[in-house]
Amino acid sequence: MPSAPTVPVRDAPAHRRPRRWHRALAVALVIAAVLAALATPSLVHALTRPGSDTVAARLAEWGRDHGLGPVVTWLEARQYDLHQPSTGGAPPGGIPVASGSEASHPGGQPAPPPLPPPAGLTPLPGEGVWHTVVATPRGDAVRVASVRPDAQHTSFVAGVMWLDPTLVRGVLHPGTEDPGGSWRTPTSIDAAEQRSVVTAFSAGFRLQGDSHGGWYAEGRAARPLVPGAASLVLHRDGTADVGAWGTEVGIGPDVESVRQNLVPLVDQGVVNPTCATGGTAEWGSTVGQAAYIHRSAFGVTATGAEVYVGGPALSVCTLGDLLRSAGVVRGMELDINPAWVSGAYFHPTGTAAHPAAFRLFPDEQVGAQHYLQTSSRDFVSFDLRVPPRS
Repeated sequence: MPSAPTVPVRDAPAHRRPRRWHRALAVALVIAAVLAALATPSLVHALTRPGSDTVAARLAEWGRDHGLGPVVTWLEARQYDLHQPSTGGAPPGGIPVASGSEASHPGGQPAPPPLPPPAGLTPLPGEGVWHTVVATPRGDAVRVASVRPDAQHTSFVAGVMWLDPTLVRGVLHPGTEDPGGSWRTPTSIDAAEQRSVVTAFSAGFRLQGDSHGGWYAEGRAARPLVPGAASLVLHRDGTADVGAWGTEVGIGPDVESVRQNLVPLVDQGVVNPTCATGGTAEWGSTVGQAAYIHRSAFGVTATGAEVYVGGPALSVCTLGDLLRSAGVVRGMELDINPAWVSGAYFHPTGTAAHPAAFRLFPDEQVGAQHYLQTSSRDFVSFDLRVPPRS
């Protein structure tokens, strides 16, 4: 089976190289783990379970599951205080050209308007410009654009991914640990789905942690669905919607799956006014909503187009601003922190061979082929409605 081509990734400057706080966090958690439960089977399981999660991520999740959540959160906050993202400057090499770009093909929904730069900035060459990365005979299924997150963190670049709902259909995948349990849907993009997959991205916070929401698929709930929670709903026809559970979206015979996380971030095209002030019940306890860290979000436009945003140096408010600028009318925050925020897109071949895989933004620390193997955490993928011919 041929392997997917390797996507070159530029070296990141010292202020954003991964490992700086992951290593310190890993060491602290190792010490805590040894003191708390020397050679405990659950720790061995956490460190050896299938998947590509980093040691730091595995230890952090193990700690949260074993009463060390406040310690993990405190360590993350202290590391953030010491290593906040730099301000000023320009993206190394400028705004990146989307890897795997393809010639645009007529059909489907028209391309959205270019994304504006952050308020107060003049756009850099290529900033906010949409690039087709998955084209089909029926139109462009996936487009991506890059933009700086705000007027202060100008050396960073966030990625925005736009999906045509008439050409793709969504799938909610369970993770082996979150939600865990037995499901028909695989915990990876398996050989069958690799024929048609065009994108995948991490879902929300851990269900047993700060997500404040439920998880539903295959006719049953792994966690009870919570009224008012921000909900990513996938319908049986493959289309996606986002809204507050019980008022904007709800259960029905056409609902295939539901992933809830926190509260709505964008509603009626307006960013939630509590994005800078809401407490842990709204935005979670990790690091805090005002911290500028890796974050991701998902939303839908007025025409039903599906939009994913991921990038570094984002607060809850600037994440919401990116959704809104991409035309999102209802959106929600998904996951945060470098170990989990990952958006990938693929060039399906119509065969079971691994498709070419690409990361959405330069500072993404999770490999583009992460979802082609067993995942401990749940994720969402989108596939072509009509797979390419092999």
